[in-house]
Amino acid sequence: MYKIGDKIAVLDDDLSGTIIKIKSNTITIETLDGFELDFEPNEIVKLSNDLSSLNIFDSKSYSSVITEKTEQPKRSFVKTKSKDKYLPTMEVDLHLQHLVKNERHLTSHDKKNIQLDTAKHKLEYAMKHKMQKIVFIHGVGEGVLKMELEYLFNRYDNIKFYDADYKKYGSGATEVYIFQNQN
Repeated sequence: MYKIGDKIAVLDDDLSGTIIKIKSNTITIETLDGFELDFEPNEIVKLSNDLSSLNIFDSKSYSSVITEKTEQPKRSFVKTKSKDKYLPTMEVDLHLQHLVKNERHLTSHDKKNIQLDTAKHKLEYAMKHKMQKIVFIHGVGEGVLKMELEYLFNRYDNIKFYDADYKKYGSGATEVYIFQNQN
């Protein structure tokens, strides 16, 4: 039904993107903002270039879809492994080769600004979309980028940050936890 390269939209959310990986019952998409997110096939719908041919209600009538949406869903308890509860929602690699095609013409100041602007944009995206965790992969180097990131993170009241999982990232990554409003 779905294949890599298909353009899709996420049901019940304002997200769309392109399928980049299909594994078992999990479909990974890359959003227009460059984030990789996983969905089940029943959470997405394939888009075509001609939106008039988009038929979301193939086998169900409009009234049955409305009835389904208004009924209380049955509670299902999915047991998650304790390790999976603490996996980051999003990873952002700030290595320059992942951010620009050619870095020869850039000064070191320009390079650092590109990395910090990317980090700020991704952090604000995560806050807007109510993601709780994000990992920034900054590398080890001389520690300048890590210090600049800490300065950036200290400007936000609703986050805490700490070194990311050493086994997975080594000492070159920082994990950010975002406190969400309970309103």
